[in-house]
Amino acid sequence: MTKISEQENKKEVKLPKSSTAYKLRLKDLIVGLQMLFVAFGGLVLVPIVTGLDPNVALFAAGLGTLCFQLVTGGKVPVFLGSSFAFMAPITFGIKEYGLAATMSGLAAAGVFYLFLSLLIFWRGQQILTRLFPPLVTGPVIMTIGLSLAPIAVKMASEAGEGYSAGIATLVSSASLIATILTAILAKGFLRLVPILIGIVVGYLLSLPLGTIDFAPVIDAPWLAIPSFTTPEFHLPAILFILPVAIAPAIEHVGDLLAISSVTGKNYMRDPGIHRTLLGDGLATTLAAFLGGPPNTTYSEVTGAVALTKVFNPGIMTWAAIIAILLSFCGKLEALLGTIPVPVMGGILTVLFGTIVVIGINTIVRSQENLLLSRNIIIVGVILVLGVGGMSLKAGAFALEGIGLCSIVGVLLNLLLPRDFQTERP
Repeated sequence: MTKISEQENKKEVKLPKSSTAYKLRLKDLIVGLQMLFVAFGGLVLVPIVTGLDPNVALFAAGLGTLCFQLVTGGKVPVFLGSSFAFMAPITFGIKEYGLAATMSGLAAAGVFYLFLSLLIFWRGQQILTRLFPPLVTGPVIMTIGLSLAPIAVKMASEAGEGYSAGIATLVSSASLIATILTAILAKGFLRLVPILIGIVVGYLLSLPLGTIDFAPVIDAPWLAIPSFTTPEFHLPAILFILPVAIAPAIEHVGDLLAISSVTGKNYMRDPGIHRTLLGDGLATTLAAFLGGPPNTTYSEVTGAVALTKVFNPGIMTWAAIIAILLSFCGKLEALLGTIPVPVMGGILTVLFGTIVVIGINTIVRSQENLLLSRNIIIVGVILVLGVGGMSLKAGAFALEGIGLCSIVGVLLNLLLPRDFQTERP
């Protein structure tokens, strides 16, 4: 009798353990969905603005996050999504070279991360700061935001199919105000999703104005394969986009430091910045081979990790899997396509301005004296060449805009002597 009762007790102990494990997995799934929800606004915003397929971006983000976790040993709780830094180059590249050619440039940007990863592994982390100090990366980031500003203004204020300029301004203003108020006044989880709130408010306002056509959503199938596009080698597109990868690479380091601070773990040491950059680069190259935007670590997801105190990297696996599954929903792609242009214009007014401020803050935090002649020259030349759209062309070779100013900034920083530090009056 004693043996039988002992066996029964053992069985009774096993059942609750199994049940608890199941609940934990279900909880991880729910939290993973929440993380994807936080990233969703920015993730689909980039392809919508640049003309890429949002479902391809979802698939690429999910696959890229899984790839990143594989390379880093599943140690870092980050989610990779569409990079805003490449919006201007993608928009211009598709217009100038075509989609497939632009994808070859984005694939090369991922290979550039691989090069940086090997360089850091060989020479240490300090080589990154020497080649790309804040004095260079700050103005480059500012240039990205400033060069995108006309796009936001045009989308927010110009008339389109089915609506006037007045309606466009009204809708974009509502989206802008909702985004600002959410970012400043909201508490808890809502504060992490101001972009989504802004889109929802603008969308709801557009409904009674008759600017939304649901026919494409009704006609779209529930299940559809995303419109994948393979890259075609095109040297001018590669030379144009490749230098743009400098700024996001530096931002990657900042994001890694941020998530390290949140979790209390030194990810710069373990798994190491060389491995995280490698994972980011492979994710970006994979996205380009699918026809999606480059991937980057999302700071808003880092904010969600800090808020929820859920530091388990496995949560991001669930977020990635859900993103991949959603990418095959044809009605989702059609629904995203119904978002009125002015709604996106209002959102982009905030986002592009934010990019400029991030660039300014990069310089401020470095505590560089911008009145020194050497610093004035580096920052000034980068801004004027980048915002002014300076270009160098020789046959098939073309280097312009952000790419050109990035390279010039790196060269000026390496070549100008450090003792050339006269302060201007």
